[in-house]
Amino acid sequence: MFFCIFFIFHCSVLSVFAQPYKPVKNEAFIRGEKLKFRAYYDSYITGKVSAGIATLEVDHKVKQIDGRNVYHIIGEGRSKGAFNWFFKVEDRFESFVDEAYMFSWSFIRRTHEGDYMYNDDVKFNQYSGTALSTRANKKIPEGTQDVLSAFYYARTFNLSDLKPGQNIPIPFYLDDSLYISQIQYMGKEEVITDLGRFRCLRFKPMVATGNVFSQPYPMDVWITDDENHLPILAKSDVIVGSVKLELISYSGLANPVKSLVPGNK
Repeated sequence: MFFCIFFIFHCSVLSVFAQPYKPVKNEAFIRGEKLKFRAYYDSYITGKVSAGIATLEVDHKVKQIDGRNVYHIIGEGRSKGAFNWFFKVEDRFESFVDEAYMFSWSFIRRTHEGDYMYNDDVKFNQYSGTALSTRANKKIPEGTQDVLSAFYYARTFNLSDLKPGQNIPIPFYLDDSLYISQIQYMGKEEVITDLGRFRCLRFKPMVATGNVFSQPYPMDVWITDDENHLPILAKSDVIVGSVKLELISYSGLANPVKSLVPGNK
């Protein structure tokens, strides 16, 4: 699942506390932004073996829900090549995010991964504090996010005062349950990708330990150290090599990419 590289921290279940409505200053993205990623396995033996493509897009149209202007955010992930023969992936997520308050009004999920299929539609009533999904109707705290809106909401954070080792809580709603993740800030690093060398902030999303992960922080995520907070690279080590999701193209950004080191593109 391509989007687990961003959303995998939903496995950590803690209590979620209500927060009052508060306008959010968004300088990180605008309508029309498009991000494209390559998912691949990387090792000294095989080199980079592509597994699929993922995209994140903020629709350029201004849309409304109940009279509120919203961002329509679309995420898609598809396997490619030989991977389609033994584990075909076709994922699509849509989120309608309040322009002023950056919380979710609606979430659409269409997941098809191998033999596993899961579809869901969730309507968030932020006024009454309820989430009506295909399977349930549950109470939610004010300002509840879905997994896609949570990612874009996190991009709006002011990260200038973060200290290494500091945790950032990100609450959201998925599969008729409330979750909160702790994302640990690790410090500043430079990362080299096919797009160039970038000055980045490194984070470790927390997951639940168990059959899949033996450590609570098994993944590293790098975002650009500039106003865009672009996710440049995500990496999770496996027995031999690592699984990575790498940004390969971007367009329609809100700001210049100041984190790109000159002469290294």
